[in-house]
Order: sequence, then C-alpha cells, then structure tokens
Amino acid sequence: MGVHNVHERVLPAKESEVGALIDTLASEGDLLWPRAPWPPMIFDRPLAVGASGGHGPVRYTVEAYAPSQWVRFSFDGPRGFHGFHEYAVIPVGEGRTALRHTLSMNARGPARAGWPLLWRPLHDACLEDSLDRAERALTGTVARPARHSPYVRTLLRAMAR
Repeated sequence: MGVHNVHERVLPAKESEVGALIDTLASEGDLLWPRAPWPPMIFDRPLAVGASGGHGPVRYTVEAYAPSQWVRFSFDGPRGFHGFHEYAVIPVGEGRTALRHTLSMNARGPARAGWPLLWRPLHDACLEDSLDRAERALTGTVARPARHSPYVRTLLRAMAR
C-alpha cells in the first residue's frame, strides 16, 4: 500500500528562522518535536547524517540533512514501514515560510492494516502538534491549535497504559 502524507503550515517568519527549528530536533532545546503525550525524538548522536533513533516504536536513521533547510529520515521500523519522512523549509513570500512534513512509504505486511487504523491517526495528530509547536516558537501563540479527535484520545490513553 503506497502512503503519501503531507502536513504543512505557513508561518510568518523568515526561512532562516523556520529552518533553525529543524536544527533543534532531538536536542535538549528541541523547539519542533511535540512534548507529552508523544514520545520524544531521540538519536544516538546529534542531528547529522547517520544518526539513528526515532520516537517510541517508530525507528529511523537520518538519511540526508541540509542544516536549516531540510532533514530526511529513512524508516528502520516498525516492521512493514519502507520509505521516509522529512521536514522541509519552503519559501512562500516575503516574511512567510512554509514548514512541511512529508511521509512517503510503502506499508507492507502488518503495516497495511496498522497504518490506517493506528499509525495514521496518531501520526496526523503528532504532526499537527509539531506544527503548533513551531508556530508557538516563532510567534508566541497558535492561531488555530490542533485538536485531538476522540479516537486519537482513546489511542493515546491506551498507549499510556
């Protein structure tokens, strides 16, 4: 099953300011990855090509990294995830920049059922929380905060157990 999933937020900031958020991923001063209830993004070393880690059961390796512009992670797990996810800075206009997260993968085996039932709702909620975090870091507020659906709240409660 082919999966292509994109989340994007246009932010009232310069490319360099938005790109600086990517550079903080998995660091103590991470301004992009959402906090609890989401598992933290952790790597075996600072963000760089070859760094290995992930968040919770989702495992990946940094495949490519252009500081302050783009980072791509190739999946190592869970089983059946074959592809990548990435954050990219996209210029939109003067003083406006899009932060885009793209997931592109083939879901095989157990992931064919797991993606639509479990992983996609959690992924979508996590990424919207990440974009909220980016907006808050750059502007001090979030114009339209993401809301978790009742289904996502149920999944999060089950994960916490």
